[in-house]
Amino acid sequence: MFRRLLPLFIIVPIVELALLIQLGRWVGLWPTLALIAITGIAGAALASREGLRAWREFQLEMWQGRVPGRQIMDGISILAGGALLLTPGLLTDVVGFGLVVRPTRRWLQNRVVNRFAGRLVRGGQFYVHMPPDRGGPETGEGPGAAGRGRGREVGRDGG
Repeated sequence: MFRRLLPLFIIVPIVELALLIQLGRWVGLWPTLALIAITGIAGAALASREGLRAWREFQLEMWQGRVPGRQIMDGISILAGGALLLTPGLLTDVVGFGLVVRPTRRWLQNRVVNRFAGRLVRGGQFYVHMPPDRGGPETGEGPGAAGRGRGREVGRDGG
């Protein structure tokens, strides 16, 4: 996982910086800074509005006795999108707006769900990797000492 994220943490800031420098050359320093501020403020307002909407839908689903799966995905998407919108940059703003705005958020969520569902249907199983517990490995004590650090196979029946 870290090997996949490391290039992301290196490449994305470099691309963002290059885009901001190029935009500054085209339109000037102050319009570029204004754009960064406006997208941050507008993104925060939009994320707040969408987050409250998702929270109300979550509460309604819970009140009606249903599992609020879509609302949980909405909350995670809006939180990630809001964080990206507060980060200065053009690329992060595009991705952030995509996660906050409902139609693109639904499209992205459906792609993620279909990807995991496809893995489950094709192989009938997938693995959830759990971090090792903090109990004593020598004594076998502590929560979840058995199977410490190994993936748990999850099948169609959930276990």
